[in-house]
Amino acid sequence: MSVELNHTIVHARNDEESARFLAHILGLEVGPRTGRFLPVVTANGVALDFAATAAESIATQHYAFLVSDEEFDAAFARIRQAGITFYADPQGRQKGEINHNHGGRGLYFLDPSGHWMEILTRPYGNNG
Repeated sequence: MSVELNHTIVHARNDEESARFLAHILGLEVGPRTGRFLPVVTANGVALDFAATAAESIATQHYAFLVSDEEFDAAFARIRQAGITFYADPQGRQKGEINHNHGGRGLYFLDPSGHWMEILTRPYGNNG
C-alpha cells in the first residue's frame, strides 16, 4: 500500500466556527461530527478534523490547498465578499495582494483560530 495522508487534527477555539469558515471559503461541506471531531474533507479524501480546545493559546499551523483556477476565483470572491484580509506572502507583509508563484496564483488568510490558510493553483516547484 502506498502512504497517503488520511487526516489531521486542527485545534480551534470554536471547532464549528472554524470548520464552517474553511468549508465556506473552499466550497466544501462540513461532515457529521465524529466524537469530538468535526471534519472537512478535501477532494483527495484528506480530512481536516476540527477539535475545540480549552487551551489559552493555539499553536499556529499552516494548511495549503491546491485548487483549480475556477476554484481559486470562487474562493477569492468569497474571501473578498466576506471582507477577509488576505496576503500574497506567509509573513503577512503584502496585504491585499495575491502572488503568482510557480506560474499560478496564490494567497494566504487567517482562520478564526489564527491558522494560516493558503490557496494556490500550482504546486510548489511547478514552473509551467
